[in-house]
Amino acid sequence: MELVLSHDVSVSMRAALRYETDDPYAVRTVFHPPGQDGTVEWFFSRDMLAQALSERTGQCGDVHMWPAVASGRDVVFVALRAPAGSALLTFPARDVQSFLRETWSVVLPGSEADRFDLDAELARLLAGS
Repeated sequence: MELVLSHDVSVSMRAALRYETDDPYAVRTVFHPPGQDGTVEWFFSRDMLAQALSERTGQCGDVHMWPAVASGRDVVFVALRAPAGSALLTFPARDVQSFLRETWSVVLPGSEADRFDLDAELARLLAGS
């Protein structure tokens, strides 16, 4: 993926999209910012990522995504905003599509709720309060 620094300048950045069935609605993205030893993690909705392949999504919130063509290739722009700063990233659309296909082979869209027991999750959350 690329980190967009300005209208004319982008730098490659390693990133990994991760999906785990015990959190079936979420995609975890682990970024390795250039020149830094650590990583940065963001979580966003799998449905949002899928929607971003065809239309703008995330109008309210800290994550905005939209499809575009950049340097002659289909990409998904991801804008992240946090109190510590913001970032604009591009992911190749074909990589996003491939990643989503893999997640859908494990948990079909619309069947995420079947992956956990809502009553047990509420009990666990209430026990911690």
